[in-house]
Amino acid sequence: MSSLLDQSALTDLAERLVAAARRAGADAADALAVRSVSLGVEVRDGAVEESERSEGDDVGLRALVGRRQAVVSTNDIKADAAELAERAVAMARVAPDDPFAGLADPGQLARDFPDLDLLDPDLPTIAELEERARRAEAAALAVKGVTTSAGASASAGIGGMVLVTSHGFIGAYLSSGQSVSMTAIAGEGTAMERDYDYSSTVHGADLDSAEKVGRTAGERAVERLNPRKVQSKRVPVVFDRRIAGSLIGHLANAINGSAIARKTSFLKEKLGQRLFRPGIRVIDDPRRLRGLRSRPFDAEGVSTRQLAVVEDGVLASWLLDCATARELGLHTTGHAQRGVSSTPAPGPSNLHLAAGDDTPDALIADIAEGFYVTDLIGVGVNYVTGDYSRGASGFWIENGERSYPVSEVTIAGNLIDMFQALVPANDLQFRFGTNAPTVRVEGLTVAGR
Repeated sequence: MSSLLDQSALTDLAERLVAAARRAGADAADALAVRSVSLGVEVRDGAVEESERSEGDDVGLRALVGRRQAVVSTNDIKADAAELAERAVAMARVAPDDPFAGLADPGQLARDFPDLDLLDPDLPTIAELEERARRAEAAALAVKGVTTSAGASASAGIGGMVLVTSHGFIGAYLSSGQSVSMTAIAGEGTAMERDYDYSSTVHGADLDSAEKVGRTAGERAVERLNPRKVQSKRVPVVFDRRIAGSLIGHLANAINGSAIARKTSFLKEKLGQRLFRPGIRVIDDPRRLRGLRSRPFDAEGVSTRQLAVVEDGVLASWLLDCATARELGLHTTGHAQRGVSSTPAPGPSNLHLAAGDDTPDALIADIAEGFYVTDLIGVGVNYVTGDYSRGASGFWIENGERSYPVSEVTIAGNLIDMFQALVPANDLQFRFGTNAPTVRVEGLTVAGR
């Protein structure tokens, strides 16, 4: 394992690629090297259906000639650096001009690399993962009403990134991850229902127990039995916290610098305007300890920092990399992401909607009739207009309480109106890359029969 944690060979390769690109005629260059190690198992009915292990190193070189750029990549870390560099420079010379292409300004580069506690070096073995998946499945099957298993899985891995640029930046970090999941089926014949649960963390010690994951999946599946359909109407809709983060994900897509620069976002004119109720905050925190998307620097070497994209209900910032920032006449927010075969583009890190004051029960206590959503289907968002329409299932709310399961309905509205009407509960947990507490949204259309 110690050899997998040693990134010195990747750093050396990235430095040689950048130097070779400059010798080949590039005005600037950067190289990104990525290491990944993953183990995974899938279990069904107590038997292992699939078991896999993979290891790989990939590297990409971006060469810039003036304002023209090109990227070449390979998974052969013994490849000839000079040959790759010459190819990248030749491609850049015939690429179209991009007036916003270029490396980050030196003053924006990260100078400190805080320890974000992203690496758990003690990966479980395949046998331990198999046992974890079996325990999750057994716990689900022990729930009364669960009739069969749709499968349990467990995985673990380590990933790392090295970035070297021609203006002197050298940075590297490693992160780990472990997960366990279970999908349970309840009922018989055409009356079967399924549901799931999973846990994913950076450190194995933070992972929910396999038994808890399995039991929760089983209980959720049983709760969904005998669903009803409802008449179409406008009612308050409450999003369970396991899917409420999707609303913040839609916000992230709409404030992505690429969408703003292309003018394809319904929020393109909303910067500095009130988007949510007073007191609402949406935070992106790439330096959260043990965060699933934490990173000390972004894919351009820019220092990361906590950013309030919504402050007191007001849209305060876009998510920007260097190119989109230049196009918009702004400064990068340190949100560049990149694979070895692509140029940088902005994207969120650990994004969350801050918790409110009321409990989830208090949030629905005054709802005479409404819909509590636990699962969403499809995409159904038009980012040009903000129109929102998604298939959903969950529970009907009557007199302030969840009553009976509901399926095969569609919820529809417009994200501008939804954001303005959104009220968060106090049950925020950091379980995913994008997180939110349970939220209530007034006046959505629920389309049933």
